[in-house]
Amino acid sequence: MSSGAGAGASTTIRAAQVLVAGEASGAVVASRQMLSFWGGVDPATGTVIDQRHSLRGQSLAGAVLVLPKGKGSSTGSYVLLDSLVAGVAPAGIVMNHIDEIIALGVVVNEEFNGRGIPVVVLDDADFELALAAKRAELFADGRVVLHG
Repeated sequence: MSSGAGAGASTTIRAAQVLVAGEASGAVVASRQMLSFWGGVDPATGTVIDQRHSLRGQSLAGAVLVLPKGKGSSTGSYVLLDSLVAGVAPAGIVMNHIDEIIALGVVVNEEFNGRGIPVVVLDDADFELALAAKRAELFADGRVVLHG
């Protein structure tokens, strides 16, 4: 369902899967490249440090991260957990494919610290919409509202 027209338009979609339920909103930081949290994100600052990644130098802190899925080592769960504990993790994560490593880092943080972030998977068409959005809101029931 869409509302409005032009750059200020909002579109509401439904996640194909909710890996971790929760609510978040923030500016979208998006890439078509997979991202490894292990060696790709500084857990102390939330900044992408992978020299070959399109998001290099951008902060993920408080953003809604949109990417196809994570990449690489299971240690990425630990790096994401460190980022969550430090308060510099994304506010939410939107992916195009299931990624257990990313979901695990969030679930472990929920268990030990009582806080988590939403992690959802979109189908191909909705993922394309998310890549182009400026802001996003994620809801526990799987609704995703994309702005701009």
